[in-house]
Amino acid sequence: MKKLIALFKASAQEFKNVRTVCLCGVFAALAIVLGYVASIQISDHLKIGFSGLPNEFVDFMFGPALGSVFAAVLDVLKFLLKPTGGWIPGLTLNAFLAGLIYGCFLYRRPVSFLRILAAKLTVGLLINVVLGTYWLSQYYGWPFWARLPDRILSNLINWPVDTVLLYVLLKAVDRAGLFRMAGIFLTGKKKD
Repeated sequence: MKKLIALFKASAQEFKNVRTVCLCGVFAALAIVLGYVASIQISDHLKIGFSGLPNEFVDFMFGPALGSVFAAVLDVLKFLLKPTGGWIPGLTLNAFLAGLIYGCFLYRRPVSFLRILAAKLTVGLLINVVLGTYWLSQYYGWPFWARLPDRILSNLINWPVDTVLLYVLLKAVDRAGLFRMAGIFLTGKKKD
């Protein structure tokens, strides 16, 4: 429990760094652009895209406190810029919780395929399948139990693909030394 509290404190300290907040702005802009150019809207409630990757990078780099707030604010901002259907506050809560979970799994830890796999599974099942299906069933009037199998199947299909994509991108950025450069940029000194 002490490690979790220390993790949250360290992540909350990221809010105090102006450069970190500016870098989050860059990631937000990237997420918005990816939402426009690299996503396919299949229906009002189903979209395939890559705009979540910048969120996961923020979670990895800055932790659960900043990552969860970033995800919730970005969810509202994306809706305001390109509304599809009505705004569902529960889905903003889902974004917040997903940032929290990814931050807890990934922050200040080496890039690991198994850790990313576990984080993606946790978010996929708890947030996307259970809570996401609940919020959508409330908003659209769907029967929860009738939609649940489809949501489970789509998340299980996306789970390994999303895991591999995030792992490959994090590893590539790490190998290129960009995280070390970001550490220099964010704190003014080299991180160990």
